[in-house]
Amino acid sequence: MAVRVLIVDDDKNINKLLKLYLEKAGYETECVFDGRAALTAFGRFEPALVLLDIMLPNIDGWDVCAEIRKLSDVPIIMLTARGETVDKIRGLELGADDYVTKPFDSKELLARVKAVLRRKQAPDEDEIVRYDNLSVNITRYETKVNDRLIEMPPRELELLYYLMSNPNRAFTRDQLLDGVWGMDFEGDARTVDVHIKRLRDKLNGLSEHWNIQTVWRVGYRFEMKA
Repeated sequence: MAVRVLIVDDDKNINKLLKLYLEKAGYETECVFDGRAALTAFGRFEPALVLLDIMLPNIDGWDVCAEIRKLSDVPIIMLTARGETVDKIRGLELGADDYVTKPFDSKELLARVKAVLRRKQAPDEDEIVRYDNLSVNITRYETKVNDRLIEMPPRELELLYYLMSNPNRAFTRDQLLDGVWGMDFEGDARTVDVHIKRLRDKLNGLSEHWNIQTVWRVGYRFEMKA
């Protein structure tokens, strides 16, 4: 049975695009266009996840989120044109699981949907890889260096986890695409290069005992140094 996603946005074009992206990825969707309809559809459709815009007619997204949280712990991703930190904090305090700012990249949004669903369905015992002062918790989607959280999008974290789970092994870009993005990914190998660069920007210089190494004419590896 397909995973159900309730899409709540008053912009019909965005609703249509989200429906297209999600159904192509194998999800079952229902679209509504205002807050009151969202609450009605939530009880009837019983979604596994809600994509929820903030600026909605009748009842805004904040109140919809709060009402859903009185009934259920179903994952909620707030979807909004606003990018202010205060809005993100408010959404998380109301019980949202993630926050995506418009305009969004469809692949990034799908990655966040998968990540949130995975966190909710994760086993009781966290799955963690560690080396030296670096740890990646794929259950909680947390990366830490010296016990300090390092913010990174789900796909970057998944790539780092994959590399660390196979230390000192060289992967081609195509192997990383298959292992992290999946064989149905329609992008090209440059996607890997972009994500590796972002990881290096966040992690370079934080330890002398590990790094993400370029392997000439091959790809990349997570190198653990003696």
